[in-house]
Order: sequence, then C-alpha cells, then structure tokens
Amino acid sequence: MQDTVARIVKSALEMDSAGFGRLVEETTQLLSHEDGQIGNLRISGRLVQTKPQGAAIIVGDLHGDLESFIDILKESRLIERMSQSRNLLVVFLGDYGDRGAYSAEVYYIVLKLKTLFPEQVVLMRGNHEGPEDLIALPHDLPEQFQARFAEKGNEVYAEVRGLFKHMHNAMLVEGEYLLLHGGPSTEAKTIDNLARAQELHPHRRLLEDMLWSDPDESISGTTPSPRGAGKLFGKDVTTEALGRFDARILIRGHEPCHEGYKTNHEGKILTLFSCKGPPYFNAHGAYLEIDFSLKPKSATQLIPNVHQF
Repeated sequence: MQDTVARIVKSALEMDSAGFGRLVEETTQLLSHEDGQIGNLRISGRLVQTKPQGAAIIVGDLHGDLESFIDILKESRLIERMSQSRNLLVVFLGDYGDRGAYSAEVYYIVLKLKTLFPEQVVLMRGNHEGPEDLIALPHDLPEQFQARFAEKGNEVYAEVRGLFKHMHNAMLVEGEYLLLHGGPSTEAKTIDNLARAQELHPHRRLLEDMLWSDPDESISGTTPSPRGAGKLFGKDVTTEALGRFDARILIRGHEPCHEGYKTNHEGKILTLFSCKGPPYFNAHGAYLEIDFSLKPKSATQLIPNVHQF
C-alpha cells in the first residue's frame, strides 16, 4: 500500500488543471448529494453523526504541507486500513491549503481519498475554507493556483471555492465527541443549528464561531478574538456546549501547536495540528487514532493515542 501512496502523490505532483478540475467537480457532486445514512454515518445538512463504535483517524490542519501529509499517510497506513475495514473512518478537521507551498497537491490527495472511500472519509470545513466574507488573511490560495495552473488558476480557484460550501460544519459521535474546526457557538442551541449554520450566515454568527473561535483559559463566557473573526471562549462555554450536544470532549484544529497537539479547559478540549512545516515550523505535527467505543472522561486520556511525527 505504500506504492499506492506513492502513486497518489505522483499523480498530485503531475496533475494538470483539467485533471484537478474533474476531481473537484466529482467531489463536489459527491458531497452535495450526501444525505441520510451513508455507511456508518448519518448526514443531515452539513452535520455528520455516528454511533460510538469503530476506529477513526483524525487529522488536523495541513495548510499545504505535503511532506507532513505524506508522513501521516505512511505512518497511519490509512489507505491500506480503509481498504481492509469499512468501519475505519478518516476525519479531516479542515484547513487543507493556504500558507504552505503544496496546497493544490494536498487538496488533490484529500479529495482523491474521499472519492476512493466515500463512506469513510469526512471532510470538515476550516476557516480557510470559509465563506466569501470571511477570507483568512493572508490568503495565498489564488496566487498558489495561478503559479500552479497558469492561465487556468482563477478558474480552478473558483471551482474549489464552490466545493468549500459543501464541506461539513461539525461531527457528533453520539454521547462522546463533538468535532469542530474552531469552537462552539453560544448561538448554536440545537442539532439543526450545527447542520444548517451555513444557511444562517451572515445574519447569525454560528458558522463564523464554529470556524474561527479559540479556547481561552483566563475568561468565562466569550470575548472578541484577536483573529478579527470568531471569539475566544471560556471553559463554561465548552462545558455548556458539550452538555447541550451530549458529548464529553471537543476535538478541534485551527490553532498551531508546537508539539502538534494540546489540551484545554481541564481536559474538555483536544486540539490537533497536523502541519509542522512552513510557515509554522512546529517541533511536531500530530494526528489522533481513536476507538470510538472507548469512553474517556478527559482529553488527557486520549494523549497516548496521539501520534506525533
């Protein structure tokens, strides 16, 4: 299966705009028609739900870091393992491109995995896949696509932006985990709010909070984020959200972590960051392998399952 990784990476490095565009279109169609029961997943709007059973590999921000992504693919053997077991899920927490130099290639591989294993790969939306009025700055993707695809760069960029709208807002593992890119929104009161946050944007700030917010140890409630979007949120907000959605632990990405991961709010939050290359230059990237049937009381109990590289 390492040969499979090598072939997919080679295809990513050699693709042209037409090949990339076809893959984006195929994935867009696939995501846009996901509804109801899809394998072990139940999908409503842009919310994924699943029962607490089976194994999962959870990957944080990649930001165009192809080298880190190859490390994850090889070490986790996720392609081989998904081929062998339909019960293995792979969840990407968003922020696939921007920043790093190989955004197009990382997107290509992620989308290829989704088309190869449509019932096992979950593509969540990060703030770098956000709506038009919430573009992360600096926003390198248009220039990267122009450099990669020349005169077709703008066309490819528009196609990818269309794909972003169909990525998932959140994932719930019933009774155990809430997965978001950023953080919970105090405006999200129901399951339907998680599923349809994109439909309420920009009149309500649910999607903005879910994509942009960060935990803070020194506050209660929320305060404006120095990022210029989303909020900083305290432990009380985390506790309330987990209780509301019947979960024990929030698993998220969004924040660079020197060791590739960190915990917050007395073990109620685990943050994963899977990019260790430029421009972050973390000591490690990390991803999580987890058995959803286990019932940890704290994110600190998940640390032995965090793989650093």
